[in-house]
Amino acid sequence: MFQSKIQSRPVRAAGPAAARRAALRAALAHAPWSAGTRRDSLFLAAGLPLGLPCIIVLSIPGKSLMVWLLLLVVLFDLLTTVQRSRVRSLRGLEIPSRLASDAAWLPRLRAGLTWRQAVYHLVIAPIQTFCAALVLSLWGTALVLFTFFGWVWLLPMDNPLRSGFGWTVDGTVATLGGLLLLFLTPWLVALLAALDLWTVRALLGPNRAEVLERRVEHLTQSRVDVVDAADAERRRIERDLHDGAQQRLVSLAMNLGLARRTLRNIPPEAMEVIVTAHEEAQAAIKELHDLVRGLHPAVLEDRGLDAALSGIAARSPVPVHLAVDLPGRIAPTVEAVAYFTVSEALANAAKHAKASRVDLALRRVSDRLLITITDDGIGGADATRGSGLTGLRKRAASVDGSLAITSPRGGPTTITMELPCEL
Repeated sequence: MFQSKIQSRPVRAAGPAAARRAALRAALAHAPWSAGTRRDSLFLAAGLPLGLPCIIVLSIPGKSLMVWLLLLVVLFDLLTTVQRSRVRSLRGLEIPSRLASDAAWLPRLRAGLTWRQAVYHLVIAPIQTFCAALVLSLWGTALVLFTFFGWVWLLPMDNPLRSGFGWTVDGTVATLGGLLLLFLTPWLVALLAALDLWTVRALLGPNRAEVLERRVEHLTQSRVDVVDAADAERRRIERDLHDGAQQRLVSLAMNLGLARRTLRNIPPEAMEVIVTAHEEAQAAIKELHDLVRGLHPAVLEDRGLDAALSGIAARSPVPVHLAVDLPGRIAPTVEAVAYFTVSEALANAAKHAKASRVDLALRRVSDRLLITITDDGIGGADATRGSGLTGLRKRAASVDGSLAITSPRGGPTTITMELPCEL
């Protein structure tokens, strides 16, 4: 207990000390000579000319006001671009545009005619220009008052102020007022700069719906990149296995076969070991060949989805009736997804559905690939029970596709998959 009381004393004393240090840091950050004050003042000064066009237009009397106002509305996009450039150059903050920089002039003009841009350029910008001019003028006022006696000393000798030069009460009050204004102006400058930055971000940047739309586009592109990277990695593994491990196994099997045929004067036990090793090597070659073909078949890359699915149908233990209506090649990633999905669906039909026939149809409708797999098995397939159908649905969703399953008890089972032809 005594030790805990002793240890708690520095903690209580550290509170006021930390507060004093924080206050000192804040005061130094807003000192007239600090870098933050210079940056905020420059930021406000750079925004002064950008509010003048609206002030000038709104001050025009008569019927010509509408003409100049329409001209100002046309220049909204240009003014918005300059404001974003000011924020990016002086504050290091990127405010994204509502449209790409290479968009046509008419969409860019429409992008600049939103109510948020209108509120900023017609209301906020003139008010900020007036407030910035007022606050920045305080610097000059503070410097003149603080150097009051210096200015009096520079006056001619016959000037009434110079003739009565001395430490007067009015001069002292002016100097102290200028000193106080020098230390208060940075806080006003920082506050106005923060408000200026906030309004630019809130009114000249994309709104929440546009931010979410861009986020969805970014995530979609990221997903496509991940799928493409996975497919490229699968191709690399297939190439390495085919050119490396498979060739070594083939060479080993050839050597064992040669030893099996040529070696005669060896004990039967040794020959039995050679024969077993030869058969194991051949089995390993077959398994590796099936694995390589399952990773990414070369026929899919060379001849397309039609030829690759023809190979699957020919190797299937269940007779497959294949109908393909594809006028041309589609995206390689989509071809790979379609190939592996069909391959797994046919394997499920042969293993679980007890089907005697499978109808496989592929056709392209507009920019979508429609795949229909129907078997005459026992049915009852349910993707919600953690079966392989869940993997099919996830594989289709990886390229923004969809998969529907109809499988009543007693059959038939129909799997309908829809994939985009291009990503």
